[in-house]
Amino acid sequence: MSEDDGTTTERRPIGDVLDSLGIKATLGKDELPAAAVVILKVVEDDGSTRLALVYSEGLGWIERAGMLHLAETLDTSSVLDDDD
Repeated sequence: MSEDDGTTTERRPIGDVLDSLGIKATLGKDELPAAAVVILKVVEDDGSTRLALVYSEGLGWIERAGMLHLAETLDTSSVLDDDD
């Protein structure tokens, strides 16, 4: 829990937050999610924004960096494909 600026924050599961944002994944019947990296844009009470990066327990920094790099590459490729 953090109270450095007078507000109280706590770490909590975010499945309901992702659900409320309408985030869905395409998974096959026999596919098992093994890890996740989530990037959140958070709007503070004062209207300022911050970026939050959270990830699955046990996911090492090399895997996180690789997943982020691949996600950026895939996202950039899909944007470039949409421009055609």
